[in-house]
Amino acid sequence: MRFRTHLVALLGSIALLLSQSGCTVKYSFSGASIPLDAKTVSVPYFPNNAPMVAPTLSSTLTQTLQDKFARQTSLQVVDNGGDLAFEGEITNYTSTPAAVTSAETAAMNRLTITVKIKFTNIYEPQNNYNKTFSAFAEYDATSLLQDIQDSLITEIVDQLVQEIFNAAVANW
Repeated sequence: MRFRTHLVALLGSIALLLSQSGCTVKYSFSGASIPLDAKTVSVPYFPNNAPMVAPTLSSTLTQTLQDKFARQTSLQVVDNGGDLAFEGEITNYTSTPAAVTSAETAAMNRLTITVKIKFTNIYEPQNNYNKTFSAFAEYDATSLLQDIQDSLITEIVDQLVQEIFNAAVANW
């Protein structure tokens, strides 16, 4: 009788495990929620179509987003046709005064970068989006933008990539 009770409990546990193995979402330490069937992500080159262009911006944005997915998911990064796919462009790159002194001169400037992203998830189309993301960093107005833009671009792109990643796979 005791054997039969244990067998029933074991079979019940197996049935529960089998019913739960049909889940379609896997989780990672990054908080990403990715369909189990998804194996690839495509992140092609993002052209810079902003009126003002920084030479390294397109490659920095593209590479940083590719690296984010390579480091924080098990997806293979491919050039195009991924199960999760990004398309996009840089639409704005501007420097504007952020803080003005009493003499009405700029004390701080703000570099803003805006990107337009189309995200496609072939397994969960309800998560697809067309969104615009924007981020900025402030810098001392006595500094020349061309002297510090590489570090500012890195800082801003990190913010943008985190927002794009979260919108695509974090679902929060």
